Amino acid sequence: MKLSELTRGGGGVVIGVEPNGQNDAIARRLRDLGFVAGESVSVLAFGPIGAEPMLVRIGDARFALRRAEAARVHLQEQTP
Repeated sequence: MKLSELTRGGGGVVIGVEPNGQNDAIARRLRDLGFVAGESVSVLAFGPIGAEPMLVRIGDARFALRRAEAARVHLQEQTP
């Protein structure tokens, strides 16, 4: 599943980030921020207009991501 498909309070474990080409700056930046395989991520909130941006937590950090960016992060869904 993709990070952009989660609902508020949902979470998962990062499998990887989908690049758009060889030198994809956005994919590289997401990995630099900590969106790497094995990291837990959860959705904390959504923005007021079109649910943009998404506020997500990865590790001890929080980030606001556009849905297009979040759609590139592939997850394994966490089971309760």
